Amino acid sequence: MRLRFSDPIWQKPRTATAFQSLFPAGRRVDVVIVGGGIMGLSTALHAARLGLAVQVVDAGEIGNGASGLNGGQVIPGLKYDPDWLLEHFGPERGEALVNFAASTADTVFELIRDEGLAVPFVRNGWIQAAHTETALKAAANRDRQWRARGADVRLLSATEIATMTGAQGYLGGWLDRRAGVIDPLAYTSELARVAAAAGVKIAERQNVMQISKDAGIWHVSAESGAELKAKVVVLATNACTGGLLPGLAETIVPLHSFQIATAPLSSNLAAEILPEGQAVSDSRRILVYYRKSADGRLVLGGRGRMALPNGPADWAHLERALLRLYPALSDIAIEKRWFGRVAMTPDHLPHIHEPEKGLLAVVGCQGRGIGLMTALGERIASYLSSGDTRQLPFPISPIRPIPFHAFRQVGVAATIAWYRMLDAFER
Repeated sequence: MRLRFSDPIWQKPRTATAFQSLFPAGRRVDVVIVGGGIMGLSTALHAARLGLAVQVVDAGEIGNGASGLNGGQVIPGLKYDPDWLLEHFGPERGEALVNFAASTADTVFELIRDEGLAVPFVRNGWIQAAHTETALKAAANRDRQWRARGADVRLLSATEIATMTGAQGYLGGWLDRRAGVIDPLAYTSELARVAAAAGVKIAERQNVMQISKDAGIWHVSAESGAELKAKVVVLATNACTGGLLPGLAETIVPLHSFQIATAPLSSNLAAEILPEGQAVSDSRRILVYYRKSADGRLVLGGRGRMALPNGPADWAHLERALLRLYPALSDIAIEKRWFGRVAMTPDHLPHIHEPEKGLLAVVGCQGRGIGLMTALGERIASYLSSGDTRQLPFPISPIRPIPFHAFRQVGVAATIAWYRMLDAFER
């Protein structure tokens, strides 16, 4: 069920499959994946192609979480640049991680092409827009590092970014042509379709209540009374992680990503605003990100309130950001408002945990979940099949709850408010 006061632009086709398929009671499968988002479905698809019997269970409907409700920006890389990754992880692991991060957008667009997924997309790049001199210097440093590795990237002047975005207030920026935009709900739905065609069993509205182990076999019990037995369990619940694995929910900070979409733009406005169809993220502390949809709307997102929204006023900060960038849109109606829950880790890196043999958990998309989780799912599947940890781009790490986690969201909310005030002074 979609959350209240949430009316997303992305809609499932009426012909979309409703998944209710469970392996017969008592049958042991190779892998049970809890969570039917991009991470879970990518893992399931590739694991099935490697010959494993896979069951996916989701507490809701496929695509109703952040996987289907995000902004649809497919951005390669991580929050950190290559030099930092090499310094932090060492030459061997760091180099493998840089190469993995560089490939994540390719993984998505190649999957769409190779599997014939019915997913609207444009692959003309992603712009990181700089609104201060400090942000420009950071963009130049990032550009230097990625160009040294042969990436199709370049710096943008103030004139170039104004032409490519049609927006006001940027001093320059950075263009990464490896990136693009997709319809995220179509992508998640199509991932489920091809996974099912590969033999994966998928069941919606199966809320898992307990995971236990007996004689080397994992037992997964759902609220419906269904019980599954598996050699391996993968928790792909990310921001919706509850108490299935003690301490896991306390390792992440769940945040709400709010989004708005305008009415379809006129031909004149469409020719001036993002005429080549790039995605954009800005350099503010509380950034906004935006792109055009397949039906010609401008879609803009950013951080929202920590609590669930109560009405349209909770999206007002995004409407102000929209008009700051595009004053000409003052008379254009906002027709859609929605939000999804995302997960951040303190170090801004995805975490892979395996507290017991055969029990894996992956958390932390860091705002780049489409590419990151698609590519990571393939690696997790290879690990499940081979047992070789070298298949994993990130090291397996222990579960370390954030100190004073119960107060973390209060602190995050205060920090967001403070950063918004600082951003306002940097107009």
